[in-house]
Amino acid sequence: MGKSARAENARLAALRAEQARQERRSKLMIAGGVVAVIVLIIVALVIAAMQGGKDSDGKSGTALDQATFSKLTTVPAATFDKVGVGTASNLPKAIDAPAITKDGKPRVVYVGAEYCPFCADQRWPVVVALSRFGTWNNLNATYSAPAPETNPDTPTVSFHGATFTSQYLSFTGYETATNKKSNGQFTKLDTIEGDDLTLFQKYNSQPYVTSAGAIPWLNFGGTSLVAGASYANDAIAGKTHAEIAAALADPTTPTSKAIVGSANVFTAQICKLTDQKPAEVCTSSGVTAAAAAIK
Repeated sequence: MGKSARAENARLAALRAEQARQERRSKLMIAGGVVAVIVLIIVALVIAAMQGGKDSDGKSGTALDQATFSKLTTVPAATFDKVGVGTASNLPKAIDAPAITKDGKPRVVYVGAEYCPFCADQRWPVVVALSRFGTWNNLNATYSAPAPETNPDTPTVSFHGATFTSQYLSFTGYETATNKKSNGQFTKLDTIEGDDLTLFQKYNSQPYVTSAGAIPWLNFGGTSLVAGASYANDAIAGKTHAEIAAALADPTTPTSKAIVGSANVFTAQICKLTDQKPAEVCTSSGVTAAAAAIK
């Protein structure tokens, strides 16, 4: 082989070696780019998950203090009578449905959620009204969901884990979700099942309610129901649990007119279920005024 041939072979070998090195570098760059993209996607997902868990981290519930509980459950009879209907609105609507009972007693069924500000409003008069027929236990003080939800951090109580005993009626309260989010969704709490689920699905749709699936939803023995809050939130906005409970005894306060007025309306509906018992409650002037307003 001549000198020129050997030189040409060497040049070709060097060229092939350089091409191989360039191909290896290209493959490494592509692989590195793919890894970088995967890492960025994982980081983005982690950040999104962390932000989703924090975008509505509601306040934790605590046991309702005894002083507040006492004022909430022992509103003076004179206050009920002076308030009458008060500023209650969205009054119960009669429905043509089978009666609902438990252990031979008429049932009141509530469905709501801890995050819901309108549910937060409605629980106050529910507790006040039912306190005239029985005894509450294990009511926790809590709040609706924080901003950006409507009426953020509305103070209220929760029916999750609470019990109500009465010789006149039975109460079931469902809180279907908490006020805390996980991955952008409020976490589930109480589950509605069986006949109660059927009841809720059938009578929380048109023509019984304006907006299907609305909460809070309150059914009085299968004879009437309320969907939504029964008074405007500004009656309790900016107040603490203790301040709300303390204001109930004074019939001139906006808080009392809203909550006690709504409680009189609820009481009038319950009295229809209990054959007007207890008589001292069902024949009181506040309740009879509420009953007349419902008709």
